[in-house]
Amino acid sequence: MSDKIPEGNRSARERLARQREQEKGREKRRRTLIVASAVVGVLALAAVVGLIAANVSKDGGEDTASGPAIAPSGASGEDALTLPVGAADAPSTLTIWEDFRCPVCAQFENALRDTVSELVNDGQVRVEYHLATIIDGNLGGSGSLRAANAAACAQDAGKFAPYHDVLFSNQPPEPDDAYGKNSRLIELAGKVQGLDTPEFRSCVEDGDHDSWVKKSDTAFRKGGFQGTPTVLLNGESVFPSKDGEQISPVALKKWILAANKGKKPGTAAPSDPDAPAPSSAASSSASPEGSATADGSATPSPQGDGPADPAAPSSAAGS
Repeated sequence: MSDKIPEGNRSARERLARQREQEKGREKRRRTLIVASAVVGVLALAAVVGLIAANVSKDGGEDTASGPAIAPSGASGEDALTLPVGAADAPSTLTIWEDFRCPVCAQFENALRDTVSELVNDGQVRVEYHLATIIDGNLGGSGSLRAANAAACAQDAGKFAPYHDVLFSNQPPEPDDAYGKNSRLIELAGKVQGLDTPEFRSCVEDGDHDSWVKKSDTAFRKGGFQGTPTVLLNGESVFPSKDGEQISPVALKKWILAANKGKKPGTAAPSDPDAPAPSSAASSSASPEGSATADGSATPSPQGDGPADPAAPSSAAGS
């Protein structure tokens, strides 16, 4: 029997092979197109976020509140724009820029609050809070400004930290400008023992620190930060990650204790004039290199020392 393939069969097989190659080629081009489209979409989104962040001052505006910028009692740092919590001589400093309407700020605070409080109480870290109003500028309303002014009023009463926590624990949905109502802010003050006083109410309703809040927001935008929350440990960005490790209660505690190795815990009160100043690396004016830039909606795990899925930072446009 001949081992040659009949000419007709050979032609049929060759046609089939060519068809298969053509189909493979079409499938490859289709996949390439899908991937290319996805990449273009991501780049376009990044460009839009970058554009919004770069132009946030258009809606944020310069200081519009009337009167001088009156800093709250105990404010420190350059232009008295820092609200300190913890021992002034703590070996490490955590610098946090936040907006009370920012949902990712609330996710960060609600997930890491217990860990930060523990480290503050142990004298391991001093927290320097800075307030911004970027979401008012991008979504409209005045909740960021009004809440920040109320928080400054709480600072006057020596109750900034607990009131700060109450505001983030009761934060309304981002589009809801509930914090634009002074009545709501005063209502929430009732959750902090001894805060709801005539002095506090007057400070909130009169906007005593509005100009100061505007000045803080201007410092945020001029500082080159890309979104809230911006979190710096001794000047180094740790949100949403540090050295490839995502932030979590366990990770933050590990990073701070590692930075403090061989150093004594702080004991001096924040207002102690004899306390040594924090190191320059830990100052609130540290370089924003590596600060958060992307928007997202991941939700951290509940409070505690277990791992948390970090929330992506809110862009300067909000999240």
